[in-house]
Amino acid sequence: MPVSAFRLPTSSTSDARLIANRVLITLLCAGWLSAWLLSFATLSPNRLAAGQAVMLRDAASEWQFAVMLVLTGLLTVAAFKRPLPRALAHAVVLLASLGLLLVTLYSLGDYAQRALADTSSAARISQGAAFWVIVFCCALAAIDTFQRTASGWLLRLGYMLIAGGSVAMLFASGHFHDLSIMREYANIRDDFADQLITHLVLVGAALGPALLIGIPLGLLAHRHMRLRGALFSVLNFFQTIPSIALFALLIAPLSALGNAFPLLGEWGIKGIGAAPAIIALVMYALLPVVRNTYAGLKGVPPATVEAARGMGMTARQVLWRVEIPLALPVMLSGLRIVTVQAIGLTVVAALIGAGGLGAFIFQGLGQYAIDLVLLGAIPTIVLAVIADFTLQMLVVLSKPAGTRR
Repeated sequence: MPVSAFRLPTSSTSDARLIANRVLITLLCAGWLSAWLLSFATLSPNRLAAGQAVMLRDAASEWQFAVMLVLTGLLTVAAFKRPLPRALAHAVVLLASLGLLLVTLYSLGDYAQRALADTSSAARISQGAAFWVIVFCCALAAIDTFQRTASGWLLRLGYMLIAGGSVAMLFASGHFHDLSIMREYANIRDDFADQLITHLVLVGAALGPALLIGIPLGLLAHRHMRLRGALFSVLNFFQTIPSIALFALLIAPLSALGNAFPLLGEWGIKGIGAAPAIIALVMYALLPVVRNTYAGLKGVPPATVEAARGMGMTARQVLWRVEIPLALPVMLSGLRIVTVQAIGLTVVAALIGAGGLGAFIFQGLGQYAIDLVLLGAIPTIVLAVIADFTLQMLVVLSKPAGTRR
């Protein structure tokens, strides 16, 4: 009889038989610890004063707390290997995590309405650390479930639309109008729309030139091996420069150029504003575009290219009808990286007068108003998530029908 037959089962083996989703268990533990140890909301006497911590057990009503317990219990059951089948457990996680997210949001708005009814009109209700931990744990639980399942892109899109639509309905109903962040938004409503448009324009103005320059450079790196090393070395060097330093380095030459040629100054080429911001964003975006273009073209099977040439296709026809379509998923993955990166870096561009959502972040830091900071940070995160999800769907659709997932 082999010796291995006498080995006792280790703890890891028993855990593997009991727990099916360790990530979900970790998220549940993090959520519970934050709910009991961290503040769910803060109550401040005015906009700038330090707030008093309010725990979840004090902020949520009885029925809200009971619903949270039930949903958390369902998530706990779904994390174990039994009694639920795997497919049913995944469905329970998706529904329960969305329900817990909505109840958490509703509880915060409901507490703000109840608390401000008993205090002065100058009082402010803000989100606490536990609120953010629970929200992120719910989002991560859903993301982890989609990664574990073989669900198609239609199911993911539907779930995203239901979740986004539910949150949007809560905002549209005015349920959150008593929160401090919504009061900040009411004060700068018109300016917020202008800065949001400016942010999107800066991102779009950077992505266009980055694609027009980066795709030909990626093709050049694929065609000429001798230029590849030098090209990637230069692009890697751009990535090593901190964003604030790069913005600062562009101020002097662009100012001199605008002063030397007044026509360029009239077109907006100057040391501060949109011009240095767009140039810096393009420089940061080139490496992902070039590298993914090169990787996508390199991944095209040589036999496919030879077959196309054997059919009588010219070099241009092979490029546009064979190589580009097959390399498109990898190229779109590079665009996905660049878009999310540009949305985040555009925040820093507000330091040189380019505008965008970063203006609220730096205004809030200067005024010690955290809700004004969040008013710039949260929309930036939402834009990045939407862009990432949209381009991820495009990557899936660009793949052959039999390989989409």
